[in-house]
Amino acid sequence: MEEEKQDVQGEETPVQSPETSAEPAESAGGDVAAAKKTGFLGKVDNYFGITASGSNFKREIIAGLTTFMAMVYILMVNAGMFSESWVGLSYGAAYIATAIGAIAGTLLMAFLAKMPLAQASGMGINAFIVYTLLLNYSGLTYANCMVFTLIEGVVFIILTVTGLRKKIFEAIPAGVRHAIPVGIGMFIAFIGFQQAGVIVNDDSTLVTFVSFNVLKDGWTYGGMIAPLICLLGVVAIAVLSKKNIKGAILWGILGSAALYYALTGLGCAWSDPTCVAFFDGISISNPFNAFGEWGTQAVGKVFVDGFNFSGVEGGAATVAVVLITSALSLCMIDMFDTIGTLYGACARGNLLDENGTPIRMERMMLADAIATSVGSIAGTSTVTTFVESSSGVAAGGRTGLTALTTGVLFIIAMFLSPIAQLIPRSATATALVWVGVLMMTSVTKIDWHDPAEALVGFATFIVMILGYSISKGIGIGILAYVLIKLCTGKVKEISIPTYVIGALFLATFILT
Repeated sequence: MEEEKQDVQGEETPVQSPETSAEPAESAGGDVAAAKKTGFLGKVDNYFGITASGSNFKREIIAGLTTFMAMVYILMVNAGMFSESWVGLSYGAAYIATAIGAIAGTLLMAFLAKMPLAQASGMGINAFIVYTLLLNYSGLTYANCMVFTLIEGVVFIILTVTGLRKKIFEAIPAGVRHAIPVGIGMFIAFIGFQQAGVIVNDDSTLVTFVSFNVLKDGWTYGGMIAPLICLLGVVAIAVLSKKNIKGAILWGILGSAALYYALTGLGCAWSDPTCVAFFDGISISNPFNAFGEWGTQAVGKVFVDGFNFSGVEGGAATVAVVLITSALSLCMIDMFDTIGTLYGACARGNLLDENGTPIRMERMMLADAIATSVGSIAGTSTVTTFVESSSGVAAGGRTGLTALTTGVLFIIAMFLSPIAQLIPRSATATALVWVGVLMMTSVTKIDWHDPAEALVGFATFIVMILGYSISKGIGIGILAYVLIKLCTGKVKEISIPTYVIGALFLATFILT
């Protein structure tokens, strides 16, 4: 009841940022009273509390555009991941599904939570589905994974409404919580390097860095373009980010794509087969074809084919264990990602209550959970709040109008799939690598001076990377925590939920 009261109070009088609350209307050409809109704009102003929050229409729209520029790369990156051969989706179908998930989540943030944040398919969770569940678990299908996502969304709704989310969050050891984003970041970066050919297969060491040796047998000009573009693209994003250029990731991707086309075009001048083949494969399709592909390959598959687990080896027991642990892993990843993002983004705009909690926290969590459920039906992975929303908050966004602006831009982008498909994988791989860089910051939160926590954290992310499995990394981390506590006589520090979660993961290792 107290939370509800604070929530309502926060909605009526949003917390103002020191950067924008001081005479906000004067900077726009008048005092607050003079800046207040009438008519339709007045209703919009009152609905979102724009003037009351110390903001104005221009600032909110620019903030929404800034957020969109910072996170629109997800449409291309997620579509590229879900169009892998073993998933069974076309690029167009995955692109539309991703866009619809982003639109649903961002508009929920605008109208349900009335906050300046945006949502889309989360990086890390999409990698978990594509490169852990679908690639490693024999017999699982894309539709099965949408069931896991739907279950996660429904569970998250229940946890949010009942307040149990906090208890489950506390049941996960600190070392595992801090290591999860680190492991996911390194895992995503590894995938990006693989897609661009920077990291390649090797018979003796399994993986190795690509050779740029022009004297090596089999060296080709065309074969070196992709890895070179990826490396240069990551550096470009870092430089743009250092200079505080808005939409650094997007500009990095587009710049890398332009350079790729230029270098590949040069290769065509002397008939390099790789370069010639690339240009021969280019085609521009009708943007509505992507909607048709989405309609036949993705939307509703969670209900049509999702509950058919006949292809999974091991029978009903294996299916049950995989179902529970996969949904649990998705829920944990989303929970940590969302909570951390909400606190970080809201703190940047001083959108916190007197207790330091983001205003309308429960509504934002509910928007996240509903969007995930909608996204699973549309055919995309877990929808979550993007940390890139902080860029819009930094640009002055304080209300749901910022999110509405971003959502409208995603609707427009939904019709640009043929153009997005022209972006080469080596260019989108730069975003994967850079996201990995950003997620490494959590490594400093692990207490490396405590041998127990150090091992738990290290075991979690090293298994994710070298074992090529996010869920197994989480499982190993939790089991390591339980064993260390048991062996050091600190049994009372292990909570019942931790035992249960550990037992589920142990069953996963034994039965699957």
